[in-house]
Amino acid sequence: MVRLEHFGKKDYDQLIQWVESPAFLLQWAGPHFSYPLTYNQLDEYIKGANQEQSPLFVYKAVEHSTNQAVGHIALNNIDLHNHSGRIGKVLVRREARGRGIGLLMIKGVLQIAFENLNLHKVTLGVFDFNEPAIKTYKKAGFQIDGLLRDHRRFNEEYWSLYEMSILYREWKQNP
Repeated sequence: MVRLEHFGKKDYDQLIQWVESPAFLLQWAGPHFSYPLTYNQLDEYIKGANQEQSPLFVYKAVEHSTNQAVGHIALNNIDLHNHSGRIGKVLVRREARGRGIGLLMIKGVLQIAFENLNLHKVTLGVFDFNEPAIKTYKKAGFQIDGLLRDHRRFNEEYWSLYEMSILYREWKQNP
């Protein structure tokens, strides 16, 4: 239903359009970008990405039936010594939500992490109010490791963040 392709400069405009507000940007990317998202920020983000031995792989999810990009996902903090990595910047285009695309994206990145990169553990963080994402991650086999209370501040509100992880053996049971 979807395939993962490397994200590049030609994809900047579309991603910028998907980031609709400062709150959405923080929810999607944490504190790594500032609103509005710009070409310069994206240039820095993908610098050195998608190369052999890179600690960062950035993908767009392309729907087979339409050949249109419907999502974005990154596998970063790749540590080949400790065999670990972190999923981040998971975004499903608003019009494509509710169709299981997020789960397919997660499963695709986990396959890359565990089969291609030989990782042992993959982690991610998700804000506690993002119930659809939490449900998707659990369905993919992730477990909650803990809650970082009042972890990020947006305006005068604090957001708590779940840390989640999946181990290779858990993924193997739920590919």
